[in-house]
Parts: sequence; structure tokens; C-alpha cells
Amino acid sequence: MNIVMSPSSTPSFNLAAEEYLFSRKGEDFLLLYVNEPSVIIGSNQAVRNEVDPDFCIEHDIRIIRRLSGGGAVYHDRGNLNYTFIQDSTGAPLSARFLEPVVTVLHKLDIPVEIGKRKDLWLEGYKISGTASHVSRGRELHHGTLLYDTDLEMLQRALTSENGRPIKKATPSVPSPVTNIRTYLARGGAGTSDITVFLERITTQLLLYYGEKEIRPLLTNALEEVEQLRQEKYTQQSWNCRL
Repeated sequence: MNIVMSPSSTPSFNLAAEEYLFSRKGEDFLLLYVNEPSVIIGSNQAVRNEVDPDFCIEHDIRIIRRLSGGGAVYHDRGNLNYTFIQDSTGAPLSARFLEPVVTVLHKLDIPVEIGKRKDLWLEGYKISGTASHVSRGRELHHGTLLYDTDLEMLQRALTSENGRPIKKATPSVPSPVTNIRTYLARGGAGTSDITVFLERITTQLLLYYGEKEIRPLLTNALEEVEQLRQEKYTQQSWNCRL
């Protein structure tokens, strides 16, 4: 498993990096990244059904469309994003891809459970939503880990006031959410910022896969990702196509 840490916190770059790695047939990747404040919508969603655009503009929250389906999610520097990419196994889609994440969180004494929608729950609250994309013999499964996200900003950004929703678009399914850091603090455990949490997660992932180091994106990959970012993930024709 190639465990890769993105050098960027720009959401359009990281979604382009996912697509670039998805195109690398024959290679398995686990991409980790932390984004600046943004709303990431599913491939079949309508922006005006899911987002308060005025609020997002006022608070410099970017709205970007991803490859996978599913519902809209809010990212900021308090949550960690993970993406598993591999050649397709041909098996029906399941929550099996979450096993490394669950194992690592259990090692950190965070008793998460897998929910019915291939998401992660902690004491009755959702802490990770996921989505998948399968195409051309490849699979991509990605999700978020809410560690110390601004939940008020999340709620405001994902509140649409559109009275006439676009019916053909996929709607999000709201769930009660919490932060992992809140759980740790309530249980009397010491807490730390997202940087330390990320270091603990990556250490456990390296042990899980028997890898020695986190790998960077190479120079030629950075160039291709940046080109894809500019040509697709910064364009209204992609981000606002519904």
C-alpha cells in the first residue's frame, strides 16, 4: 500500500489528486489530506439543494464537486480526509474498505462502529461519512474523520434555503454529528490538535500496512494534478453543473 500525504490543503488540488491516483492502474493508494474550509458535494448533487451559497461566499468556503456520489460534506482544518484507491476486485461494494480505519481508531481507544450507510459512528453520533466511485476497473472509497471541526460552520454551510429543490439531484441524508476530540475530552482523556492526531493516525496506519514511511507526491505527479485542478476542479462547468 502506498500511503501518500498531500502537500496541499487546497480542496480543488486534493480532489484532483484523488482522480490522478485513480488513473494509476495497478497501484494501491491511501491518500491523506486536510482541507481548508470547503463544502464537497457528490457527483449527482445540485449545489443549490445542499448549500447556503451566500454564507459560503461570506466566509470564503469553497464549493467543489467530487467524483463519487453520496451527500454533501463540510471540510475544514479540524477534520482528516482519507481515500483508498485500488484496482477493482469485482466484489459487491461493502464497508470492508473501512477496516483499516476502524482498527487504527480502536488502537487509539476510540470505539467507533460501522453504520448501515458505510459510515462511522461514535456513541450514537456520526464522525465519518463515506462515498465510493467505481469505473474502468478501479475503485475509490473516501471519507472524513471529524476530529475538531467547527460544527456550527458545518451546519450553516450545509443549510440550503432553496424552496424549490432540483428533484433529479441526489439529496443528502442528515445525521447527528460530533467531534472525536469532544469524545476524548468527555472521557477524561488528554486531547491534542489535528496535527498531533494526524501523526498518531499515520503512525498506526504504517504499522497496519507494514510500511516504513509516508510517501510524497512526486514532481511529475504534482504537475499533472495541478493541471487537472485548473482544468476541472476550479471550473463552474464542473462544480455547478446541476
